[in-house]
Amino acid sequence: MKVLLGITGSVATIKAPELVAALVADGHEVQVVATPHAWNFTRVNQLGVKTWEDKDEWPLEWQRGDPVPHIDLADWADVLVIAPLSANLLADMALGRCDSMLSCIVRAWHRDRPMVIAPAMNTRMWEHPVTTRQLGQLRADQPRLVVIDPIEKTLACGTYGMGGMADPASIAATVRSVR
Repeated sequence: MKVLLGITGSVATIKAPELVAALVADGHEVQVVATPHAWNFTRVNQLGVKTWEDKDEWPLEWQRGDPVPHIDLADWADVLVIAPLSANLLADMALGRCDSMLSCIVRAWHRDRPMVIAPAMNTRMWEHPVTTRQLGQLRADQPRLVVIDPIEKTLACGTYGMGGMADPASIAATVRSVR
């Protein structure tokens, strides 16, 4: 299966290498789309697979007929996985914003294909009513949405509670189960 993995500016992005390795070990063809803030937590260019960033979206002098990567990647992939899904990208997705390559892919995503998200954020952010509303909006907009709830643990900020990204092996297992 062709897996397009979106990674964001969440501390849980430190687990991206482990998740990429698990997906590749399962025999998936993987490409990664990283938001600019993903660089804060991992070396995006060292994941061992083709990686895309916002700067790859448009050449300096785009001309009609040139590739449009966010459309090409949405067409290429069988499944879109966003792990971790930050509170920021969740908000963008719920509002339909298209201000990054990854949010453009989400907006252009084929609604008949699965989208798997693994939110990761501070406990208070996860428990905030707006998060519930935004997830509800995504469920309404994306019929094949699979949400992998966060886990309870001590987060990087020192808070203990819900908000940690699910284990990469669990995310990979979920990807194996979607078709």
